[in-house]
Amino acid sequence: MNVEHASARLIDGYARGDTDLVADEVWALEAHLEGCRTCRDRLSAAVTAGAPAVAALTEAVWSDLEHQLAAAVPAPPRRIRARLSAWTTPAMTPWLAMVLAVTLLALLLDLVGPGSGQVSLMVLLAPVLPVCGVAASWSRGLDPAYELTASTPRAGLQLVLRRTASVLVLVIPTLLAGGWATGIAAAQWLLPCLAFTSMTLALGGLIGVTRAALALVAVWAAVVVAPTLATSRTAAALQADGLPVWGLILALGVGVVIARRGVYTVPEAHR
Repeated sequence: MNVEHASARLIDGYARGDTDLVADEVWALEAHLEGCRTCRDRLSAAVTAGAPAVAALTEAVWSDLEHQLAAAVPAPPRRIRARLSAWTTPAMTPWLAMVLAVTLLALLLDLVGPGSGQVSLMVLLAPVLPVCGVAASWSRGLDPAYELTASTPRAGLQLVLRRTASVLVLVIPTLLAGGWATGIAAAQWLLPCLAFTSMTLALGGLIGVTRAALALVAVWAAVVVAPTLATSRTAAALQADGLPVWGLILALGVGVVIARRGVYTVPEAHR
């Protein structure tokens, strides 16, 4: 494939479903087709000429769906929908709403609590709240379009980072507002929050993002939340002395994600 357009060999072989095309060529062609209308038109013509059965099947499916699509509720403009689909999935919406609701509940309990001596629920929950949204955004069972997403050439690290960023963009401002309202310094929970998110992605390459998130939340609840609530004393992990450790964990998680960026294209990472 040259710099501008795909070669005729690739277009014709892809249309026929030739098995002699190597995986890298197929990936590069699919990525190129996303942004090149000329090559998409060439591929359509090649399918019509070289694979009439596929063209007939596509036409039959489109004829069956056309009247249903015409009667559907008007969707947002295509450009806006395409941009949103590159960063998020509809399955994330209820999970993000749940995360925000838990944040607001923790804020409310902090504001009506008996006083500043009480351990803040905001501090206890903030480090792991985004992890729930990240797990939902990359879960195979929660994403109804998983098969379509996983088959695209950009379904690897780029997509998981985009969905993670979309979670953080919604959750962190809410946590910042809650911290400001309760007088809690952002440094006390922001670094642990980012460290947990990076470790979720790092472990997700081994056991799946959803499983990694559940495991880290369980460890946090057992090691930090339960002892803190039992003793009414803030755990050492949430004090200023623990910030360098959280910074090291964050750097370690980011390093593992970069080093193992290829594993996010396999189905196991969606579990």
